[in-house]
Amino acid sequence: MAALLAVEPADYSPAMASAKQQATTDEATLIARAKHSDARAFESLYRAHVDRVYGLCLRMTGNVSEAEDCTQEAFIQVWNKLARFRGDSSFATWIHRIAVNAVLGRMRKSRREQDRIQLATGASTSPASIGDTANLRDLSDAIDRLPRGARHVFVLYAVYGYSHEEAGNMLGIATGTSKAQLHRARRLLAQQLKQEGFDV
Repeated sequence: MAALLAVEPADYSPAMASAKQQATTDEATLIARAKHSDARAFESLYRAHVDRVYGLCLRMTGNVSEAEDCTQEAFIQVWNKLARFRGDSSFATWIHRIAVNAVLGRMRKSRREQDRIQLATGASTSPASIGDTANLRDLSDAIDRLPRGARHVFVLYAVYGYSHEEAGNMLGIATGTSKAQLHRARRLLAQQLKQEGFDV
């Protein structure tokens, strides 16, 4: 379990690098075709990336329905913005940035709606904190309980393998803030998992 908390982005072997190069070449062909409104090429790109995009959205939102909506919104944006993709970063990274923006936009909208509801009803709700003692089934539940900022950095850095600079760019925060949030996430995860009886 401790190894999961200290995970670093994986290194690639030469064989993996060669396979990745071939996949990148094939993907470039699909992107070029999709830019010319080839729906089948776009469908192939969608199938190649939808699982990881959905996983990213689910990890960031902690909610299946929200993740599905964010994934759908992300791919609508990918289709609409495909002509703008210049290849400065990998296609996967570009899609993930769009997905992160979809999640953050939905969260901002949700917070505004919750604020309006609270003002209208005079109600106040307090979100569950990381110190709550509800049973956690596994590390996935512990990640879902992290505060948003720490969770987002942990997902992008430790789960998806982005650098702190890349994660910071996607989230609109400084590299140092990304590092601090990762440290916070690991500390909170360790505390939560220890409370649940895991050896961390």
